[in-house]
Amino acid sequence: MVQPSSAMNLRGKVVLVTGASRGIGAAIATAFAREGALVAINHLRNDEAAARTVAACEAAGGDAWAVKADVGSEAQVRDMVDAIVREAGTIDIVVNNAFRPYPFNPEQRSRFDDLQWSDYQAQFDGAVGATFNVCRAVLPQMRRRARGSIVNIVTNLVENPVVPYHDYTTSKGALVTFSRNLASELGPVGVRVNCVAPGLVYPTQGTQGTRESFRESLMAATPLRRLAQPEDVAGPVLFLASDLGGFMTGQVLFVDGGLVMR
Repeated sequence: MVQPSSAMNLRGKVVLVTGASRGIGAAIATAFAREGALVAINHLRNDEAAARTVAACEAAGGDAWAVKADVGSEAQVRDMVDAIVREAGTIDIVVNNAFRPYPFNPEQRSRFDDLQWSDYQAQFDGAVGATFNVCRAVLPQMRRRARGSIVNIVTNLVENPVVPYHDYTTSKGALVTFSRNLASELGPVGVRVNCVAPGLVYPTQGTQGTRESFRESLMAATPLRRLAQPEDVAGPVLFLASDLGGFMTGQVLFVDGGLVMR
C-alpha cells in the first residue's frame, strides 16, 4: 500500500467530490482516500458505479461513502451537505467535478450557427450553476472555521480551443472567472479556491466518441506525446487541496502534457 504523504496533511480530512462515480471524479476520490481522507462520493443516478468508487477508496486505505444528489438542485445540494456534516462533522475540501454530459467528438460538434442561447445556458447551469450551489452550501461552515479548500475542474480549452466546443468551453471559462472572484473574496478568511484544467482525458464517458485519428493528432502536438488519463488529473487536484498548495489561490493548473504553456 502507498503510504500517505505527511506533507499533504490529508489524513482525516473530509472531502466532497462531485460527479465521482466514474472517470476523473472517481480517480480523484480514490487518490484522496489513498492519502487517508474521508471521502463523500457524490453521484446523480448510477448507484453501482458509485459503489465501485467507494470500494476503490476503501481498497486504497481510506474511508468513503456515496451521497446521491443532483448538484444542479439547490435544495438537494443543501440536503447533501447537511447530511455530510452530520455524518463527518465538517467538510474540509470540495472538488467540483460534476458537469452536464457533453460528447467530445470534433466531427459531430455543433457549429456556432447551429447553437441556441439555451445550449449555452444549459452548459452554464451545469458548470457554474452546480458549483455555485455547492459553494453556497459549504462555505458557511468553512468561514466559521476560517479554513477550507475548493478545487474546480475546468478545461485547457479555455486557453487553447483546439476544437471550438462553443457552449461547453464558454461555460468553463465562466467557471474560471467565478473561481477567481471567489478566491479574492475568501482569501482573507482562510478559504482557497483554485482550478485544474485538463486536456482531453481518455478514456472517459465523454471521450468514447473521440476518433482515434484525432486522438493521435492531439498526442503528436503534445510535448509529452500522450493523452491524460483520469489518474493524471488527481495529483494536481490533491496538490492544490493540500498543505503543499497552501499559499496558492485563484490559480489554474493546466494538466495537458504541455499543450498549453503559460
